[in-house]
Amino acid sequence: MITFSAVGMVNALGNNLEDIAANLQAGVAPGMGPDTEGWLQQGECWVGRVTGELPEIPEEMARYNSRNNRLLLAALAQIRPQVDAAIAKYGDSRVAVILGTSTSGLDEGDRMVSGSHGGNPPESYRYGQQELGDPSRFLSDYLQLFGPALTISTACSSSARAIITGKRLIESGMVDAAIVGGADTLSRMPINGFSSLESLSNVRCKPFSAERNGISIGEAGVLILLTQKPGKVQLLGVGESTDAWHMSAPHPEGVGAIRAIEMALREAKLAADEIGYINMHGTATRLNDEIEAKVVNQLFGERIPCSSTKHLTGHTLGAAGACEAALCYLLLAGDLPLPAQDFSDTHQDLTLAGCGLLTAPQAFSKPIMLSNSFAFGGNNASLILGVSDD
Repeated sequence: MITFSAVGMVNALGNNLEDIAANLQAGVAPGMGPDTEGWLQQGECWVGRVTGELPEIPEEMARYNSRNNRLLLAALAQIRPQVDAAIAKYGDSRVAVILGTSTSGLDEGDRMVSGSHGGNPPESYRYGQQELGDPSRFLSDYLQLFGPALTISTACSSSARAIITGKRLIESGMVDAAIVGGADTLSRMPINGFSSLESLSNVRCKPFSAERNGISIGEAGVLILLTQKPGKVQLLGVGESTDAWHMSAPHPEGVGAIRAIEMALREAKLAADEIGYINMHGTATRLNDEIEAKVVNQLFGERIPCSSTKHLTGHTLGAAGACEAALCYLLLAGDLPLPAQDFSDTHQDLTLAGCGLLTAPQAFSKPIMLSNSFAFGGNNASLILGVSDD
């Protein structure tokens, strides 16, 4: 069985697991707020910032100096003892690094182009900073590892697929441990891109609300150490699919999402009614929430508690899958109340298919959680986490 042996994370909820857990319970996100830095060229939006001071990239690794990689270092600092112990135990060629991102060092590239137009491009810029492979290449070099290292970029399912890939590498015998997760950074391109799709909210996003009008983009760094050592929280099953219905819209019947969830249930050897909580993808776009509610209703009815946490983190894009799996880990490891959907300044959309949407926090009755990530291009991933009986 694959275990979440250590988890490190920074996002708009906080700069360490303790703060994130406390703010998740309180329904407060210190990093969520209006865009004050001009990310959006026209109009208003909210973003989810990491507010803490980030570690510096060592001078001898300046070619990797991006905010994305500094987010990874902040997450790594929280689990460095467990990572070092795994490397010492298994060897530097038996630990994989599998990460997800959609921006990498794109913001540094944007600033270089903008600076070039003004005659002052930043001297620190290196093209490799914005390559999608840069995060895993950086972390592998930083830890002096020689095992598999790769970055997955499948939009919002990227880091969920990184977790799936790490699991499979361990089970195949290719490695003994995997550092998985992802990072994405606030950047003009995705913010203005979602605005051009009319999918960016001008206020804090409101998943499953009648007034929802789009996403709020956030940034995050998440690292999870996967091993086969005994541990409290285990990865029970995974599922993935690609329905390729549309470049940016979900399949109207959610067929790919259904396949991914059913695959995860089969691998975990679980029936639908054995799930204790569903972390919804819940982006707060009109179509995503409508289709996801329909899928959950079809597979689970209205009996399984569920909610989206994106109003507290923003949509962290390629980091979202790992970010939300890590939030489920926190709930399970700390026996915390399930987070409610916030309708304090809006109204629940009662036209959506009925599902077990939480309107108040509640204790979980079954320590098994499903986390969904549904991305552009119909790229779907589902993860099931549970508490070990050992």
